[in-house]
Amino acid sequence: MARRAQISPHVIGLTVIAFGTSAPELFVSLKAALHGSPGIAIGNVVGSNIANILLMIGTVGVVTPFVCRGAPLRRDGLMLVLATVLFVAAGIHGVIERWHAVVMLTMLVGYLLYCYREERRAGPESLHAKEVAEFDQLPTSMWRSIAYTVGGLIAVIAGARLLVDGAIMVARIAGISETVIGITVVAVGTSLPELATTVVAAMRRHSDVALGNIIGSNIFNTLGILGVVALVDPLPIPPEIMSVDLWIMAAVTVTFVALAIRLPAFNRPWAVVFFLTYVLFITNQFLPAGAWAAAFDIAAS
Repeated sequence: MARRAQISPHVIGLTVIAFGTSAPELFVSLKAALHGSPGIAIGNVVGSNIANILLMIGTVGVVTPFVCRGAPLRRDGLMLVLATVLFVAAGIHGVIERWHAVVMLTMLVGYLLYCYREERRAGPESLHAKEVAEFDQLPTSMWRSIAYTVGGLIAVIAGARLLVDGAIMVARIAGISETVIGITVVAVGTSLPELATTVVAAMRRHSDVALGNIIGSNIFNTLGILGVVALVDPLPIPPEIMSVDLWIMAAVTVTFVALAIRLPAFNRPWAVVFFLTYVLFITNQFLPAGAWAAAFDIAAS
């Protein structure tokens, strides 16, 4: 529809695709927050950001390495670090207030405008223009395009309700906190669109698009989703996220951006490291507090 309206590929990549792949996280977090389940709302964003980095690099990178190059990688990576710092600062405050949300959304709009200005200079070779080119099987008629769009939105909204209700029920039956379910099951489920687009780009050897998709999705998750949800209803940060998971997300993000800027590529050994780190992270979510310390004590004795 955007192409038929003769909207530039830069704008399509920065808005339509960015919103489309992050729509599950948005609707799930919004539904969870309005349902009174901030653990799922916040855990979904934290878990998705971690999964987008560790799980995607760890799985896709085993098949085809991610080559790290290009100025947009440094630009977007530094923006992701800044967004993460803002998230951590709001977490220390204890609640993501509406004024935090306004700051987040203002930063996101400013970032998108800056990217658009920069990528217009790059022309067809800009990162987001190449990202749009990855979608080569589009509906040909306007009516089919409208049907895809409306049907997709209805499915995402309905799926968000089913996912949140199901996650809450699983948490109650299994005796697991909603935060853990949000960080694991819900986060992986809502990250599937990003995984699909990353796999396609990586298999076509378009590493810049694949990495750009990961970084861009995390920026949109942190500033866009938290901003929109907190604007509707302020989000309290669950203590378990504040004590461990938020700091893990920050450490993973900073490490990933630093390596992406410094390394020539994320080859297979790095992919294995990322994947094993994600396995440890998920395993730790379901272990009782102090389990790792007890295991180390037993090993030492």
